[in-house]
Amino acid sequence: MNFAMISHILGWVLNVEAAFMLLPCLTAVVYGESAGFCFLATMAACLVLGFLLTRVPIRSRVFFTAESMAACSLSWLMMSVMGAVPFVLCGSIPNPVDALFETVSGFTTTGASILPEVESLPRCILFWRSFTHWLGGMGVLVFILSLLPLAGGSHMNLMKAESPGPSVSRMLPKVQTTAKVLYEIYLFMTVVQIAVMLIGGMPVFDALTITFGSAGTGGFAVRNDSMGSYSPFLQTATATFCILFGVNFNFYFLILMRDFRSALKSEEVRTYLAIIAASVLLIALNVTGFYGSFGEALHQAYFQVASIITTTGYGTTDFDLWPSFSKAILVALMFIGACAGSTGGGIKVSRVVLLFRNIRKELQLYLHPNAVCRVKMDGKTVEESTTRSINVFLAVYIIIFGISVLLVALDNDDLVTAFTAVAATFNNIGPGLAMVGPTCNYGFLSPLAKIVLIFDMLAGRLEIFPLLMLFYPKTWQKT
Repeated sequence: MNFAMISHILGWVLNVEAAFMLLPCLTAVVYGESAGFCFLATMAACLVLGFLLTRVPIRSRVFFTAESMAACSLSWLMMSVMGAVPFVLCGSIPNPVDALFETVSGFTTTGASILPEVESLPRCILFWRSFTHWLGGMGVLVFILSLLPLAGGSHMNLMKAESPGPSVSRMLPKVQTTAKVLYEIYLFMTVVQIAVMLIGGMPVFDALTITFGSAGTGGFAVRNDSMGSYSPFLQTATATFCILFGVNFNFYFLILMRDFRSALKSEEVRTYLAIIAASVLLIALNVTGFYGSFGEALHQAYFQVASIITTTGYGTTDFDLWPSFSKAILVALMFIGACAGSTGGGIKVSRVVLLFRNIRKELQLYLHPNAVCRVKMDGKTVEESTTRSINVFLAVYIIIFGISVLLVALDNDDLVTAFTAVAATFNNIGPGLAMVGPTCNYGFLSPLAKIVLIFDMLAGRLEIFPLLMLFYPKTWQKT
């Protein structure tokens, strides 16, 4: 275990977090808010601790899977703890567990909140709260990868540990260059959405924070009704950008390289869009009577489907009042999630597609035991190691989900609340149903339930295994 290199990476994470805290400080200056001093104090703490961690002597810059998993998980934990400090210092969220819940929810792009209302909070706090979505969407380590000089396959190991999806591939020969390209695409799309929001008449502060939530597919809003009071144009534009940020970024890279043929061959993207179209149509037909016209029902269905499948969590209506059929579709979308390699959460569309193809393969083998059956995607044979990892992932996913529901159910709330609270946090969505519905919050839960959901949010964002590796004794053995 290369502890020195892990320490070095953690130090860099704290330094980068401190640098990004300049933005809420600037927001505080613009709006004349004293809460900005809380960010200055936290920045100082991050820089001091970051300086000490980066001063640890490094003998080797090479590290392998175990170090990558540990560095990734510890980075997210440390980043969340330090990110929660301003909430406590300024008194916006005085309870440390609640502050950590809010911050983890931000960085993991979950959007679940313990706050009953947000409009009375200082603007700098609201800015930081939403900006954590943008930071967590693409991942801080992906950003740092473009800066850190590492050796061998260390860059790739780090990217695999943080990037969501069944597999991560380098788009360019150098992983550092790949990380830069990813952030360039991410930044460009963010700027485009901000411009569209401003053109649509949204205030500058709202345009920035709503875009941060859309880009990171997070969902923290700056109004108590989330997106409900904005114009239909702004709601539709936001939903569309949520869908775009839920697409595998490899797709955009191929478009950028003008390899349109390879881009259009992406079965995951085509399936993702087909699921959205079918869900919108079915829900719109089901809730037409609820809104009085098919046009309004279609608008509401489009926004809610886009928000849920991309695990963003914005809302324009209380879908907890919808018929059971529509709510069942939304719950299913919570589990499916967005594409691999996007900023969205959930199980991922590619895993769902491969799961069904594995089932078909097994059925064929039952009928013809000696047949040679291969699982293919995008015209390529999927390696057995990939299908095995998907099966293991789903098994562990179900186990953690079941245990989490049992622990949250100790609060003695109704089963729908416990089930959807775990579903909404484990899949990094935010709003669930019943007592954690789109017009409610998570503040009423016990400290134990909140800690369980904090674990679920981190596990969901990091695809489970990096976080579990922290509890595996052999991870810490010297090599």
